[in-house]
Amino acid sequence: MDSDLHSKIELLIVDDEADFRDQAVLYFRRVGFSVEQAEDGEEALNILRQRTFDVVVLDIHMSGLSGVTVLKEIVKNETPPKVIMLTGGGTIRHAVDAMKLGAYDFLTKPAKLDELGRSIFRASQTRLLEKENRQLKEVLKRSEPDHQMVGASPQMQEVFRLIERTANSTQPVLIQGESGTGKELVARAIHRLGPLADKPLVVVNCAALAESLLESELFGHEKGAFTGAVAAKPGLFEIADGGTLFVDEFGEMSSGLQVKLLRVLQDGTLRRVGSVTEQKVDVRVIAATNRDLEHEVAEKRFREDLFYRINVLGIQLPPLRQREGDIPELVRRFANSDWKISDGVMECLIAYSWPGNVRQLQNAIERAKVLAEEDQIELKNLPPVIQSIPIIQTTEMLSASPAVSAGRIDLETLNRLHVEETFLACDRNKTRTARALGINRRSLYRLLEKFEID
Repeated sequence: MDSDLHSKIELLIVDDEADFRDQAVLYFRRVGFSVEQAEDGEEALNILRQRTFDVVVLDIHMSGLSGVTVLKEIVKNETPPKVIMLTGGGTIRHAVDAMKLGAYDFLTKPAKLDELGRSIFRASQTRLLEKENRQLKEVLKRSEPDHQMVGASPQMQEVFRLIERTANSTQPVLIQGESGTGKELVARAIHRLGPLADKPLVVVNCAALAESLLESELFGHEKGAFTGAVAAKPGLFEIADGGTLFVDEFGEMSSGLQVKLLRVLQDGTLRRVGSVTEQKVDVRVIAATNRDLEHEVAEKRFREDLFYRINVLGIQLPPLRQREGDIPELVRRFANSDWKISDGVMECLIAYSWPGNVRQLQNAIERAKVLAEEDQIELKNLPPVIQSIPIIQTTEMLSASPAVSAGRIDLETLNRLHVEETFLACDRNKTRTARALGINRRSLYRLLEKFEID
């Protein structure tokens, strides 16, 4: 038997014959199974309430609860283990009845341990296949189209090198960078190039959910765990088991959830909301944040132990304003070959600082395509704040800008447009907007009030 394969199989042996039970436990531990035992049905059900198993070997005739009674309780679970029934001579009919109730297989006693081992292995592989099918269905519900990253700048070439190095591992990854720099694309690239590429990639955004909902989304919940929990639901860690979980806006996670996440990263154990049963998962976590987590740790707003646990492999994404030469390539990518770019437009796009980074550039191109006549993007099709950047450089652009009055720049209008566009590009997040503008939050509040920006 292959002990590497068997080491991941969780087995429970339930039999009131101590000699057989002890021999079986010793044998299956020797060949690599993770084995627990119970001497009767009641003890078995107590153990099953505390943890999950892949396979249960269950004797039909036991003192106290019968094997059939225990089987009926086991199959009530949402994802029950596979059950192999052991039956003495003359009770084949009971074994057949057990198969109808949901047992995977049955063997007559005295059972040969090698034959029982083969049945256990087949049962575990069947359960694994069923689990992967469930995961695939869940991932298809949540999946988003993949995109390819572009960039010839030295900064992005370094990012690509780190992606390739990081992809070869299954250790946690922390991706840091401003909003709109492409952190999810990096996570998808790491998964696609790594050894878990054929396993699920599941995505969750911590900023999009309230704390209570996020806990349920990540760890799952049992029926009745809270108002509205009308049925048990697996969490994203269960759905991603064997694959990768991408946790976006990681820095927004509450301290309580940080503790639970740390435990999963440390030993792979979790509990659903409202459950006392521990489950084991094997998930690679890739986290992303636009916060400076080292600063957050220093300010006691983020757990230091979790930061070091997740930051085993780190990638820092450069803002678009530092990616020299990448803007033309990105513009051509977003505009595609069907669109022409007029003189001055590319110069204007290169000159802008892009506080919203690649996402803001893509939105600007999509906006221009909607407003453009026929198949050519003109300067007037760009957002006003972007038009304003090179105005002071050429008279041609001066005449095209609404921020110009009587042949000179209306600085008040220009400032308002710049603040407003930056605020929108930063998804109305005041902290990121202030950082992008190079001012403090108090100054930003005064500007928002002055320019009557909601």
